[in-house]
Amino acid sequence: MHILKSLGPAVARVPAREALRAGLGALIGLGLSGLFLLSPAVDLDLGLYLVAPFGASSVLLFAVPNSPLAQPWSAIVGNTVAALVGVAVCLLVTDPVLRIALAVGLAITATILCRAVHPPAGAVAMTAAMSPDAVAHLGFWFALTPIAFGTIALVLLATLYARLTGRRYPFRQFDDPSTHGTADRNPTERLGLSEEELTGILERYRQSFNLGVEDLARLIGAAELQAAAHSSGPLTAQDIMSRNLVTVTSNTPLGEIADLFRQHHFTSLPVVGVDQTFLGVIFQIHLISQARDDALRLDRGFRATFRRLLDRDRERPMTAADIMSVAGPRATGATPIGALLPMMADGDTDAVPVLEYGKIVGIVTRTDLVAALSRSAARAGSV
Repeated sequence: MHILKSLGPAVARVPAREALRAGLGALIGLGLSGLFLLSPAVDLDLGLYLVAPFGASSVLLFAVPNSPLAQPWSAIVGNTVAALVGVAVCLLVTDPVLRIALAVGLAITATILCRAVHPPAGAVAMTAAMSPDAVAHLGFWFALTPIAFGTIALVLLATLYARLTGRRYPFRQFDDPSTHGTADRNPTERLGLSEEELTGILERYRQSFNLGVEDLARLIGAAELQAAAHSSGPLTAQDIMSRNLVTVTSNTPLGEIADLFRQHHFTSLPVVGVDQTFLGVIFQIHLISQARDDALRLDRGFRATFRRLLDRDRERPMTAADIMSVAGPRATGATPIGALLPMMADGDTDAVPVLEYGKIVGIVTRTDLVAALSRSAARAGSV
């Protein structure tokens, strides 16, 4: 039974949306490369043609962009070095079986030494070894076009596609600025571990090819948050949420919203429709950003334009619907604290609305969460 279980899938279940995102990325990447940059047909004059290893590279670049094996250095240098090795072996060795095996083996060694391991590089070396006619015609130019040129095109398209679809490629570096643009690391990644120590952990467990240092820091931070949630007991959103809510409608003018923020000292206000149906949430920062934009319009000399905007706003003043956020995280009454912690740990979200059947029944603020964790810690200390 244990053996049969080990033969099952080793990869965690992936949402269908993510599978479609990756597949569509590969379709676009290879489609644009074949349409504008390379050709599906073999062109031995210019060398601008698609090769099978580009399909394998697309799997990494679009499906697992966080993998160290998919990063630009690994992809571009790995494929190019493997092509150089494959061409050299193809020109020197006549026996086809020995030529293929030697090309792949040497390519693996060379890419490891160059810190550019990229699994499709083995297929690149094999392609060169299996194509003596093309190699005889192109020589070492084969490593430049189609290999290097085609890989660079895929990397550039993968970078653009990742940004358009909300992913990060190339992956984060350990010394990247925080989400607030400061030198401090994000709160969930302040582990007290240096980059060298995290690198040592990856090397000790032989995971350097599977995980980057930044991603390891994020995983450790997430695990610590989950452990903290366990220590807080079986608390859920309904146990700690604020229930006596002050809400606004989508038609509430911004002036009234500003008055509510001043009166109640809130950092967020839910926006509701008929029968308390949740529509969105306004954070105090939204008002600050709006005021800043108005001031910039004046400072930059657009007084005439701004006057026209004021005239327009007299006819239709700006309301909650113009600045509210509709895409933030949400919870139900049964959502455990363990799920709420990562939503607010990095400072992007000050409050999470609690919904039941589309209607807002409460809201969990960062203050509510800190108070609940403090009470749990105090109880644990008194035991």
